[in-house]
Amino acid sequence: QVQLVESGGGQMQAGDSLSLSCAVSGRTFGNYVMGWFRQAPEKDREFVAVISWSGNNTYYADSVKGRFTISRVNAKNTVCLQMNGLKPEDTAVYYCAAERSYSGNYYYTLAEDFRSWGQGTQVFVSS
Repeated sequence: QVQLVESGGGQMQAGDSLSLSCAVSGRTFGNYVMGWFRQAPEKDREFVAVISWSGNNTYYADSVKGRFTISRVNAKNTVCLQMNGLKPEDTAVYYCAAERSYSGNYYYTLAEDFRSWGQGTQVFVSS
């Protein structure tokens, strides 16, 4: 029962940094697990990162670990994805996702784990 709007995508060069933002509105922000996924042309949507409602627990795909950082800015009701050391293989449409968690579980790594999605923002990385 939340609205998600991504922003911050653009055309980058390999090695550049870029920050994506996801504005969250609707129901209580703190009760939702938030995730970032990406989808390249002709490929399935893949997991990138997830963060618990508290912001204290995160998990990353191996492909982005050490380069990307997911965070929550509760005062702004915003979830961010800081991307450093971009590679051409990072080129994709990036989606923000949210799912209510009553138990405190946060280890959601499948697209099917989430029911609320943003419209996506395009990130293109050239070599």
